[in-house]
Amino acid sequence: MADQASGNVDEPVIVKKYANRRLYNTRSSSYITLDDLARMVREGVEFKVLDAKTGGDITHQILTQIIMEEEASGGEQMLPIGFLRQLISMYGNSMQAMMPQYLEASMENFRANQQKLQDAFKASVGPEAFSRLAETNMAMFKAAASAFMPKGEAAPTPAPKPASDIDALRTQMAEMQRKLDELGK
Repeated sequence: MADQASGNVDEPVIVKKYANRRLYNTRSSSYITLDDLARMVREGVEFKVLDAKTGGDITHQILTQIIMEEEASGGEQMLPIGFLRQLISMYGNSMQAMMPQYLEASMENFRANQQKLQDAFKASVGPEAFSRLAETNMAMFKAAASAFMPKGEAAPTPAPKPASDIDALRTQMAEMQRKLDELGK
């Protein structure tokens, strides 16, 4: 979404909201949806939503609307009812002015701790562990899927000589596939 040619990639993207509820991205000169804005948030693209008629900043309302749609989408809800009740009870409370900074700091701490945990996990298993795990999972998936294919669609492949744990698993899976094929005859 960032327009490299304009040289204003550090400035937030300006999105105008029209009376007909359409959103217009002024950087890309195109109409967008709330889903596009949600994706921009996930990608770290800064934007500001302005009311096209008044010029007022309505970014807060649009972000709140995105959260409402995410919560109502039928998927897993992130905001528990108890939290929502407590949040609502803070409106009008003497502590209301402190809540935005507190919630923002809490979220930043959560994200920092999440990143530290991911980094520690990656360091503990080594840099190649994820690719090995993915290869193993894919091999097991292919072997399981081929067991359900009609005879003749998936030809058994000769297994290589085991040189690692993954190769040993592949050999075992190939042998299991061969036995399943024989049983299917």
